[in-house]
Amino acid sequence: MIGVLIVDDNAVIRRGVGALLADTSDVHVVGEASDGREAIRIASEVRPDVVLLDVRMPVMDGIEAAGPLSERARVMMLTYTDEEDQVVAAIRAGASGYLVHGQFDADELVARIRQLAAGETVLSPAVVGTVFEALRRTPGAPDDPFGPASLTAREREIMNLIAQGLTNGQIAERFVLSEKTVKNHVNRIYSKLGAANRAQATALWLGTAR
Repeated sequence: MIGVLIVDDNAVIRRGVGALLADTSDVHVVGEASDGREAIRIASEVRPDVVLLDVRMPVMDGIEAAGPLSERARVMMLTYTDEEDQVVAAIRAGASGYLVHGQFDADELVARIRQLAAGETVLSPAVVGTVFEALRRTPGAPDDPFGPASLTAREREIMNLIAQGLTNGQIAERFVLSEKTVKNHVNRIYSKLGAANRAQATALWLGTAR
C-alpha cells in the first residue's frame, strides 16, 4: 500500500485529489496539510511514501519544504505552476516528480504515484521542454570522461527518456532494443554520471544535483 500526503493551501484541491485516489486499492491518503511547515510535521507522524506538494503556499512554500520532505518520502510537485525557475528549483530542492494540474486524469495520477513510489522520476509533458531548455543552457566540459557531457548520442537519447519517467521496457520499445541492452546503457549512464538510481541520474542530467 502506498501512503500519500496531500499538501496544498486550497482545501478544495486537497479534497479533489483525495477523491481521485479514493477508489484505488493500492494508494491511500494518510494525511493532508495546508503549508510546507505543517506538511513536515505531519510527515514525521504518518510516514507517507509519497508527498504531493503544491509550489505556492503561505508560511512555507513547496520548494522550501521539498528538501526536508524528500528525506522522509518521495516528493512530487502537484501544481498549476510550470514556470522554468520554479520547476528547476523544485527538482534541485529534492522533488523527484513534477505534474501540472489539468495535464492528467485520475488514472494517470495514480500511475505516476506508483512510478514515483517505485523509484522512478516523473515529469509532466508540460514541463519536459522547459527542463531540457534549462539543461541546454548548463555549460559542460566535452573532454570530461565523466558527467553529462561524457554521454554518447544514444545514451543522451535514453537519458532524455529516463528524465521523462519511461521505464527500461518502454525505452526498449521506443528504440526497438532488448531490455538487456537498455539496462546496459542505463548502467553505463549511471557510472558516467556517478548516480545510484534514476532520480539521481535525472537530477545530474538536468544540472540540478545538490
